[in-house]
Amino acid sequence: MAASCLRPAPTASAQMMTRSPVAGLPRPCSALQRSGCTLQGAFGTFAPQTTRTFVVTWAKGGVMDAPTTTQQPASGVERSQKRPPIYKVLLHNDNYNKREYVVKVLLKVVEQITVDDAVTCMQEAHETGVALVVACPQDNAERYCEGLRLNGLTSTIEPGGC
Repeated sequence: MAASCLRPAPTASAQMMTRSPVAGLPRPCSALQRSGCTLQGAFGTFAPQTTRTFVVTWAKGGVMDAPTTTQQPASGVERSQKRPPIYKVLLHNDNYNKREYVVKVLLKVVEQITVDDAVTCMQEAHETGVALVVACPQDNAERYCEGLRLNGLTSTIEPGGC
């Protein structure tokens, strides 16, 4: 008896509803059932983004909707991200720049290119008229193309990847 006196008095809403043993859902207590109310629940699966809706129907026919709660997806859920479109940076042959200068500019502007790749690119542009420098996302391709143009080389970009 003494222990029950130490607990605070339950609120009106706590007297009407008790906790369900299933996933912490509210369930009607005997006081709610005696008042002529019934509790109906529509449950989804117990997976992330589950929505649970409860409707209380009064004996006189009125309906009172309880708030709907939605669970957020688990933090470990991976979302697929689209890759940016790939663009080709093309170097065109010209009769004005020396081969050594073209290699030097390629090495300066395009960070990931090696000396051998720069020489091969320059030689291909000289022999065929155009050479693929690099295939990369659009923002990088525009930056490389602009850098090559600012250094006096003829360069273009076009969509398409490897």
